[in-house]
Amino acid sequence: QVQLVESGGGSVQAGGSLRLSCAASRYITMMGWFRQAPGKEREGVAVIYTGGGSTDYADSVKGRFTISQDTAKKTVYLQMNSLKPEDTAMYYCAAGPSVRPWENWVPSNWGQGTQVTVSS
Repeated sequence: QVQLVESGGGSVQAGGSLRLSCAASRYITMMGWFRQAPGKEREGVAVIYTGGGSTDYADSVKGRFTISQDTAKKTVYLQMNSLKPEDTAMYYCAAGPSVRPWENWVPSNWGQGTQVTVSS
């Protein structure tokens, strides 16, 4: 098991930026962010393969969100720019053994979630 501790999130106006952080209790080969809006299914947002640093994104966030890592701290970040009201959701950090393609990934470890609210 991997414990994940998230931070960041909050409320911002459309066009603003937020950064989420997720610290893992140990090294694991794949980490990422999912989100779930009220009444909607949980969806993948971005992932990073921690060994090589390659990344993948949902089409809805490409060009606006950036996932990165600090390997020494076992921490991944999600920089969210040009936020839109439709980005409003609970964001969850996830971790697990790596899977390709990332759309097939079912993480085995989840954070507690952090709320992101974007107002128009």
